[in-house]
Amino acid sequence: MSGRDPAWDPAADGPGGLPRIAWGQGAYVYDATGKRYLDASGGPAVFCLGHAHPEVTAAIVRQLERVAHGYRYTFTSDALEELTALVGAACGPELGSMVFVSGGSEAVESALKIALQYHSARGESSRRRFISRRRSWHGNTLGALAVSDFRARRAAFEGALTEASFLSSVNAYRPPPGVAPADVAAACAAELEAEIGRLGPERVAAFIFEPVVGAAGGVVPAPPGYARRIREICDRHGVLMIADEVMCGSGRTGTWRALEHDGVVPDVMAVAKGLGGGYVPLGATVYHRRVASVLAAHDGGPLTGHTFTGHTAACAAGVAVQTIIRRDGLLAHVRHRGEKLLAELAAELAPVEAVGDVRGRGYFIGIEFVADRATKVPFDPGLGLAARIGRLAAIDGLLCYPIGGNVDGSQGDAVILAPPFNATEAELEEIRVRFGRAVRAAVASLPAAAASSGSG
Repeated sequence: MSGRDPAWDPAADGPGGLPRIAWGQGAYVYDATGKRYLDASGGPAVFCLGHAHPEVTAAIVRQLERVAHGYRYTFTSDALEELTALVGAACGPELGSMVFVSGGSEAVESALKIALQYHSARGESSRRRFISRRRSWHGNTLGALAVSDFRARRAAFEGALTEASFLSSVNAYRPPPGVAPADVAAACAAELEAEIGRLGPERVAAFIFEPVVGAAGGVVPAPPGYARRIREICDRHGVLMIADEVMCGSGRTGTWRALEHDGVVPDVMAVAKGLGGGYVPLGATVYHRRVASVLAAHDGGPLTGHTFTGHTAACAAGVAVQTIIRRDGLLAHVRHRGEKLLAELAAELAPVEAVGDVRGRGYFIGIEFVADRATKVPFDPGLGLAARIGRLAAIDGLLCYPIGGNVDGSQGDAVILAPPFNATEAELEEIRVRFGRAVRAAVASLPAAAASSGSG
């Protein structure tokens, strides 16, 4: 679902022109022909410790040798309880309750259900409306899709999706019309309050947002002060704040919770991807103690869960991944080394006029491309610039995450880089060099008129 062109390798033997993966080790993966690729995006920002980490693999094997899964509504398990303790410690004392699921879409779906259950338990079952933002992506289940503004992924399901409100994107590089970049936080927070007022607070269940927008926007951190403002607005109107940290959380931005950077605690939070590092499908919905107390008193707990909720082997993988990250001090490393990596990429790409913005936090970096730096006009979508970059990078042995439509759903080209937290200096240097080469080659491959406007 990255928006990349699958047919980038005409010699590949897999369906749709995809190469056939054979094995991986660390930051590298190898296809069936033996070709090596540096995985500079961790798939879709998933593989935070790279591939085939021996400690994680050993932990999964040990668990499988004992039992693969103890059904959550019959048993608890050491792995489940250990992961609960690790996540609780990483999130802080207010966010100690959680439901483990099989991925990000399930985590968001459970977050929406917990919000609805919370209001019902408090006797406010009129609170059924969700508010989200333009250029957001929250998942593939019908509930998560209903609060997502990703035109290409919604189109086939329109008419069956629950109605939601969508506010302006919170993007200092592309502010709402008539808003100065310095005023984005205040203006977008005021827009939330106005929408709550228009609907009536008694109808609004929650506001859901990505603290750093991922696939739909190309890594867009909210400007300073925004998260605090919306926290105040939600509190004032009894609206729950849901932080979708599926992509930006679990340490990807250099703090375990992305909102920690903003000094804000949500009511409900969805995490996945880096939680289990991609070794076994794993996600979690974490919620505030004040929400937990209401659910426990009225219903005995959250009314959400699945056959594989708290899957034992998946939790064992999560325990191993999170233990390594904590033991090796990788969050602090990502936080500090990420600042340098961002600067290095910006310097590498500065001569390319097609590069409009290089942004991000930690090891979560987005590069947006424009036909004109001064006006920020995007390239013609028909040119598929982001897909070209992804294709040329892959041919050169580098995997990145190209996306299209990041500006308005159809226009816009961006690429995400999200290397493993434990990438070596040599690997980070290889990312810089190979990505710069792919960008320059892709821009040079554009038709003459387009290339001349974005070349450097």
